[in-house]
Amino acid sequence: MSRLTTYREHVGAILTLGLPLIGSHVAQFLVQVADTLMLGWYDVEVLAGEVLGSTLFFILFIAGSGFAWALTPLVAEAEGRGDTITARRATRMSLWITGLYALAALPLLLLAEPLMIALGQDPALAAIAGEYLSIYGWGIFPALGVMVLKSHLSALERTRVVMWVTLLAVLVNALGNHVFIFGHWGAPEMGVRGAALASLLVQLTSLAGLVIYVQRATPETALFRRFWKPDWEAFGAVFRLGWPIGVTTLTEVGLFAAATFMMGWIGILDLAAHGIALQIVSLTFMIHVGLANTATIRAGRAIGRRDTAGLRDGALAAVALSAAAVLLTVVIFLAVPGWLIGLFLSPEEPDRAQVIAIGRHLIAAAALFQLVDATQVMALGLLRGAKDTRVPMVYAVIAYWAVGLPCAYGLGFVAGWGGVGIWLGLAAGLAVAAVTMMARFWRVILPRAAAGPAA
Repeated sequence: MSRLTTYREHVGAILTLGLPLIGSHVAQFLVQVADTLMLGWYDVEVLAGEVLGSTLFFILFIAGSGFAWALTPLVAEAEGRGDTITARRATRMSLWITGLYALAALPLLLLAEPLMIALGQDPALAAIAGEYLSIYGWGIFPALGVMVLKSHLSALERTRVVMWVTLLAVLVNALGNHVFIFGHWGAPEMGVRGAALASLLVQLTSLAGLVIYVQRATPETALFRRFWKPDWEAFGAVFRLGWPIGVTTLTEVGLFAAATFMMGWIGILDLAAHGIALQIVSLTFMIHVGLANTATIRAGRAIGRRDTAGLRDGALAAVALSAAAVLLTVVIFLAVPGWLIGLFLSPEEPDRAQVIAIGRHLIAAAALFQLVDATQVMALGLLRGAKDTRVPMVYAVIAYWAVGLPCAYGLGFVAGWGGVGIWLGLAAGLAVAAVTMMARFWRVILPRAAAGPAA
């Protein structure tokens, strides 16, 4: 079989598995985009406050998601060996760990207002963020449960149901926002609290849908039977693999959160433009997250089969697909940035023109770091498939906090470039992460896999 034929087979397999994953990630993010879009039409100041609240929620959520993402390589490799028992044990304990984490994170979410004030945010915006999280903060429990079950089903290559459940969540969220933010159909006008209530309903609906599916469609897994019984060996395996993933992701998300707080120091309109631009960029980034998740699954299964050639060729195919997606999104960002920003603002909004003007520059800066952002998440996906999480964690801390954060502050405030400087600083951190992590996969992990388990 020729190498070209091999690559075509890998591309086909990646797309078959990955397109539903990409769809589910895009749909999941559309929940947040809908909040931004509808609140932008409701009131720009309310939108800015929601940006602060959702940023705090996302930071804590993403840190806990490491224990869910740890399932993907654990379950994929176990299934590659035909070991369904290990896959079941790991999933149960992942639910345990994320539940305990959510319990610890909840007080921070409920104390959002004083926390935001301590971080130097405008008191009015901090109050809005506190209102939002007084309701949606409770969503950390179902949100993490959803992540665990999505990771479990994705590793089993049951990605279509993940996509359909997430699409249902988008519809529930849009309907809930329509009713509760603006007070339609006899409901009270709740503004930011309405957006929070709709998002909470989304998480509960998604969790219920996935639990019902697992119970009915995969009874052989017996996932919830004797759920209360501890399994400390599996607990330890998930924890050891998951906490570096959580820290790695937290360092990147924390960098973007720091950028959000720095934009808040500049002004309300800059923060609103930043929130809109970040939603647009993050939406296209979900394509690369889906491809990276697919790379994790296929890398884990290849390692479980001890198929080094499959690991190498599959990685090349995944990287090529990600690069093609980058090219497409960069063209869109550079062609119609103002139109994209304008979608999130009411035509009657008095500050519409100024927010669009700020956002246009941020979208242009984002086009520059699409390549490095996609490269670093793909490298992480491949490394996680090989269960290599601790060294990438160190790379991430250095790249994002020793390089990215100082560059963002220096370019934004010292050099006086404002929001564009902050975003270019983000790009610098992402570039360092992309180079170091991708080099580790090709120069360390792949040769190690080729050398065999004794290496």
